[in-house]
Amino acid sequence: MQKYLIKNIHLVNEGSIKVMDVLIANERIEKIDHNIQVQDAGCKEIDGAGKYLFPGVIDDQVHFREPGLTHKASIYTESRAAVAGGVTSFMEMPNTQPATLTQELLEEKFSIASQNALANYSFFMGTSNDNAEEVLKINDKKAAVCGIKIFMGSSTGNLLVDNYLTIDRIFRESEVLIATHCEEEPLIRANLERLKSTGKTLEPADHPVIRDEEVCFESSFKAVQLAKKYNTRLHILHISTERELQMFTNMIPLKDKRITAEVCVHHLHFTSEDYADLGNQIKCNPAIKAPHHREALWKALLDDRLDIIASDHAPHTWEEKNTAYEKAHAGIPLVQHGLLLMLDYYKNGRIDMETIARKMSHAVADCFQISERGYIREGYYADLVIVDTNRPTMVRKSNILYKCGWSPFESHRFSTSITHSFVNGNLVFKTEDGQPEWNETIKGKRLTFSR
Repeated sequence: MQKYLIKNIHLVNEGSIKVMDVLIANERIEKIDHNIQVQDAGCKEIDGAGKYLFPGVIDDQVHFREPGLTHKASIYTESRAAVAGGVTSFMEMPNTQPATLTQELLEEKFSIASQNALANYSFFMGTSNDNAEEVLKINDKKAAVCGIKIFMGSSTGNLLVDNYLTIDRIFRESEVLIATHCEEEPLIRANLERLKSTGKTLEPADHPVIRDEEVCFESSFKAVQLAKKYNTRLHILHISTERELQMFTNMIPLKDKRITAEVCVHHLHFTSEDYADLGNQIKCNPAIKAPHHREALWKALLDDRLDIIASDHAPHTWEEKNTAYEKAHAGIPLVQHGLLLMLDYYKNGRIDMETIARKMSHAVADCFQISERGYIREGYYADLVIVDTNRPTMVRKSNILYKCGWSPFESHRFSTSITHSFVNGNLVFKTEDGQPEWNETIKGKRLTFSR
């Protein structure tokens, strides 16, 4: 494997920014120091002067749609988009076709990824009302699977889990992290019927009315109560409301928390005011809500009540989105642009680089106990991203890499660019003068967990 020496780069890591050299060899970060000299003609030198080196983003919530929904996306296409966006590892959700509800189906996804994923990967075990026995076999695979996913709200097929006995048993017996999608299905249905009874034609702006603050709070509250009852390791995904924030603490270190929470880039960026321009493009579950929720989420992110930033990348075809509100699929393709979006907020003074690295890399590794990733440390895997803060990125249809081919950020000018992405020391993606180059010969690795 090619050896690389990155010279004079601003290393963003563990709460500080320092100008250092970084030597990459044999998949790993071999050395971090000043003025590293290498007597090896085969070592390729990269001039990092004026640029920034981040640990590769670990996205703990993506939907890559394979198997069964590959007209929308595939593990190959979306992991490619991820790497171009600085995401070097991902954890993918079970709502594929068939849904990932057995150990056999789970391992089939790992097999597909081993052949096609350009980033490192793990997959959540899915839960239904009647597969608790199968789910709990994950206890024997603690080091090999990121966790269990429970849709405690609206979903597709039989992934909605509303059988209390099933939920109670999994919370009681699981020895691995449980990640939940929290929305209260009966409240959603009641809100929907109430709006329909007025005779109005529903539109995208009604989405946060149907899936309102109460819908989210009631479901999250139930999950937290169960986790406290059994001391379960609970991670609540895509928090979207101010009221939910009262359930999370910043009084103890992340590594000691039994209940953690994630916020997604779209809930930090869009508000209900954006439905007028973007309509179904930003229809997602849980819904994007009023501006005061966004402000509360930012505050909780920066004071450490919210632990992780993720994308919830959820691609659908343009035809599936560009239809009447009730028929339009919920989800936004985001994995290529999440880091760039957070760097825009850095440029605007809302968040510093060190916090971006912590919330998108360090904290994800700590939360899921990922082995040897998430930090720029000697001996760790070389999952690294170089950012040029002086070169903007214009999003055009021609450079959107999602298989669905669209983005709510089309025509947006991000203030920074990602110039290099390393996965396990392999320079998978680089762009010079706007021309991307790819090395797809080496695939990503299965994530392992120190549990």
